[in-house]
Amino acid sequence: MMSPVTATLLRHRLRHLRHHHIRLNSTAVPSHFNLPLNHPTYLIWSANTSLGKTLVSTGIASSFLLHQPSSSPPAAHSSKLLYLKPIQTGFPSDSDSRFVFSKLDSLSLRCRIPLSVSNSVLRSSLPVAESMRRNIKVSESGMCDLNFREEKTVTGAPELLCKTLYAWEAAISPHLAAEREHATVEDSVVLKMVEQEMECGSKANVLCLVETAGGVASPGPSGTLQCDLYRPFRLPGILVGDGRLGGISGTIAAYESLKLRGYDVAAVVFEDHGLVNEVPLNSYLRNKVPVLVLPPVPKDPSDDLIEWFVESDGVFKALKEVMVSVYLERVDRLNGMAKQAGEVFWWPFTQHKLVPEDNVTVIDSRCGENFSVFKASDNNSITQQFDACASWWTQGPDPAFQAELAREMGYTAARFGHVMFPENVYEPALKCAELLLDGVGKGWASRVYFSDNGSTAIEIALKMAFRKFCVDHETLLGLSEDAEEKKHVDVKVLALRGSYHGDTLGAMEAQAPSPYTGFLQQPWYTGRGMFLDPPTVFISNGAWNLSLPESFPQTASEESGTFTTRDEIFDKSRDTSVLATIYSAYVSEQLQEYSKSSQSAHVGALIIEPVIHGAGGMHMVDPLFQRVLVNECRNRKIPVIFDEVFTGFWRLGVETTADLLGCKPDIACFAKLLTGGMIPLAVTLATDAVFDSFSGDSKLKALLHGHSYSAHAMGCATAAKAIEWFKDPETNHNIDSQRGTLRELWDEELVLQISSHCAVERVVVLGTVFALELKVDASNSGYASLYAKSLLEMLREDGIFMRPLGNVVYLMCGPCTSPEICHRLLTKLHKRLGEFNRA
Repeated sequence: MMSPVTATLLRHRLRHLRHHHIRLNSTAVPSHFNLPLNHPTYLIWSANTSLGKTLVSTGIASSFLLHQPSSSPPAAHSSKLLYLKPIQTGFPSDSDSRFVFSKLDSLSLRCRIPLSVSNSVLRSSLPVAESMRRNIKVSESGMCDLNFREEKTVTGAPELLCKTLYAWEAAISPHLAAEREHATVEDSVVLKMVEQEMECGSKANVLCLVETAGGVASPGPSGTLQCDLYRPFRLPGILVGDGRLGGISGTIAAYESLKLRGYDVAAVVFEDHGLVNEVPLNSYLRNKVPVLVLPPVPKDPSDDLIEWFVESDGVFKALKEVMVSVYLERVDRLNGMAKQAGEVFWWPFTQHKLVPEDNVTVIDSRCGENFSVFKASDNNSITQQFDACASWWTQGPDPAFQAELAREMGYTAARFGHVMFPENVYEPALKCAELLLDGVGKGWASRVYFSDNGSTAIEIALKMAFRKFCVDHETLLGLSEDAEEKKHVDVKVLALRGSYHGDTLGAMEAQAPSPYTGFLQQPWYTGRGMFLDPPTVFISNGAWNLSLPESFPQTASEESGTFTTRDEIFDKSRDTSVLATIYSAYVSEQLQEYSKSSQSAHVGALIIEPVIHGAGGMHMVDPLFQRVLVNECRNRKIPVIFDEVFTGFWRLGVETTADLLGCKPDIACFAKLLTGGMIPLAVTLATDAVFDSFSGDSKLKALLHGHSYSAHAMGCATAAKAIEWFKDPETNHNIDSQRGTLRELWDEELVLQISSHCAVERVVVLGTVFALELKVDASNSGYASLYAKSLLEMLREDGIFMRPLGNVVYLMCGPCTSPEICHRLLTKLHKRLGEFNRA
């Protein structure tokens, strides 16, 4: 039992948090998991095997359950403690849950404090079941429902529940035991069982301990390292260190392995072997993590260790206080974050008056595609939400890739820190450049220009394109070296309405007027370009449709129609169609009219978002039109820029959208998924001809643009790893290596059903993107629309985090996301559309 001071503090603080802090939506959230935070829960880790994890678990249990004033009746302080051993090998001769069960029973007698104790073993391999002489049906996985239980009940006494979830007979590593005994269990099944057990006893638990098997990096039954296996929960941990010779190194390595994966370690505790290992450990941890030392454990096999636990009582009391303190600080911090955020943050693209505290999402961590979100309901909890924004279109890693990128970033930061880039070379930058030129730039690009974000990459591309245009047209522009008079040249862009190229001032000038460029946002905006309305394609009522702008000639409307499949839209045989001729004539006519009406201005660059306009509302542009546009500009020696900041690196199902369009740019910009979304980095790729336009004897002719963090080593190393990971079928199971594309992620039948829903105007689906526009009247459409708010609230209750573009709602996954996950997302969306439409 907890001490009166600790118990009172815990009850008071939880009552205070429930009634005085902000409250998020308290509706139960169906999600991947729901971890209660109304009591402390800890993972018990170890630097290696045989270091006493179970001894520490037993001591912690004793400290929480067996310390109550003798004058107090047991019922007045009754509580529960749940001890879980998810993975046990060497069973039944070795059973950690039975050890905790039996020792707590003995300690309760020694302390004369009544205690109810029970021990259960839920599932096992067949050899275990046979050794225990239990006749049990074997499942397909080879596991049996053992359902073994032993107990000693004392009415009204504190209660200890010990449970082994999965047991194997061989005293070897779990992955070997599972293979040898033909009894496998997947990671997701282990996690689901742990979650269920923690949730079942959550209402009355004072503490939950989940004890791992072996060391921090020991394999689980599937072969996944346990530090990766339990990562989705990100439970705080107690690390059992090594007090023996060499134990300092092993303990630090285990601690670093946990921290590298985002775990919090509350304390390090180990057995004293007379080597004073705590001194260097305290120095290394800089007293941020308490280091506690237990007395030497008796080596006599006949010793029942009861006296050792009594001798260790002070250490375990101190450890208990650390655990309670860390828990309370965590819950207190989580409860206060939403309110504090509203007081200190200035969120981008956000009207703060429209975001009450209840609507602030408190994110504890991220694992792969999922946020771990704190819910401040009557029972504080951590639940999961699928990040359907792909964290603003940047994220691609699944949990395994996230851990891989974290290791790569840590290594590179330790090796390089940061080094300046001009006139230097270092391995990460060189490798990244080589992979880019052999990947998204293959067949056309020869140079890589590094920057820090997509908007800046666009501004660099504009500088490149304008220089190339001026060099190619120097006679026309009067810019030749022997010209008697140098004159100012007004160079502008050709772009498409609805495209978006970034927030910096120059990038905004390269896009048509929109909510992002209005006077309140950018008083300097003039729109330095010629902007065309593009034809778009979308699914409506189960069919792909082509819609032409009103500005097109009347004869073009006859060519509007439908497509049987999406592949027809990208078929290059359309280049010889009547519509291609109409597109070509239209573009040519618009360029001629612009040239006549503005004789001093010249179209010096074409810039397009290939195929899909992202921030402009997830509109899919007819690829034939963009291909014609590129060809018309190339015939006039107008440099072509592809803005692939959003669309590049598998976002639309291919590594580069040049493959979808069937034509190459002169310059292209990439960011976001370039690094898997883990760290900012952008690149602008260019041809030799573009590079040569900056060549000369004077530095003033060079491209005078750059950043202190150009080609920073950590970003380049992360990008190199991401480029390789996404296109390797061994690591990304969605890759169709023969076609060089992602397999279809969104269920076609469900997509067509949603497109036929009465609440839906149109649907666009391609690669990792699914988007729909809700039907609204004109006054409630566009970026400022709040029409989708209730639908988004419903979906967040379903464990899907979404943020709309006005009345356009989208789901975005990563290149590694399984089609099964995408199917679940669409199913929930389809179901909620019906409820939304009735509301």
